[in-house]
Amino acid sequence: MSPLAPISLASASPAGRAVPGVSDTGEKKAVEYSLATKLAAEFIGTAILMIFGNGSVANVELKNTKGHHAGWLNIAMGYGFGVMFPVLMFGAVSGAHINPAMTIAQAAVGMFSWSLVAPYIIAQLLGAVAGQLIVFEAYYPHYKETDDPDAIFASFCTTDADGWKRNYFVNEFFGTLILVLGALCCLALPWGQKEPAVASIVVGFIVCGLVTSLGGPTGPGLNPARDLMPRLVHQLLPIPNKGTSHWNEAWIPVVAPIAGAIVGAFIFRSIFA
Repeated sequence: MSPLAPISLASASPAGRAVPGVSDTGEKKAVEYSLATKLAAEFIGTAILMIFGNGSVANVELKNTKGHHAGWLNIAMGYGFGVMFPVLMFGAVSGAHINPAMTIAQAAVGMFSWSLVAPYIIAQLLGAVAGQLIVFEAYYPHYKETDDPDAIFASFCTTDADGWKRNYFVNEFFGTLILVLGALCCLALPWGQKEPAVASIVVGFIVCGLVTSLGGPTGPGLNPARDLMPRLVHQLLPIPNKGTSHWNEAWIPVVAPIAGAIVGAFIFRSIFA
């Protein structure tokens, strides 16, 4: 089971032409996409998440952008839209996980096939790289002009504002737990299945709310692909004044979101499904 059931594309068939999602008798039917199409959706969806999310951070943090110091709400909206739009676009195609934690959590509670976990995660990781590279290219002059390594790093990945690994883990764990539980309640319960577009918009607002409420300590990440791959890109790109990539704590925004996601999916499966 994916978090968003396939949406039937119901419309009249012109001149007898076959219409995806509509049977010959005019009845709605689910569209089954190939694995390649699903992986393309995960790749593009994750790239969009990075462009909207980390792009909003770059706009706020990097020197001489028109959004410089625009504030935290700008970033919250960027990540909220960065999740909302891929779910609207690709929820009916791949489930729009765009997050390895979501993929693993659903598989762990029997809502997703384990045979698809590795391909989905690979697509998500590659999508995160592509999206981050687009952000870098779009803001290239501003990366060269920025001399604050923390500002540069923030547009790639997360770290704990207080330098406390325990707090880093706790924040990422509970943030992802709430995200996954909220997303599944919206997208997989009957009301969300009936109104998937409305449910997708609500999920975007959940992300926006999490950034405004739990984003202070760590960012937050809430997604291993969103943190690990941009961190690698940060390490490899020749950016002046970029500073360290903080690899000593890189395991936290990978392990904590996965653990939190599994607990969130378990709560959903045990109580609400």
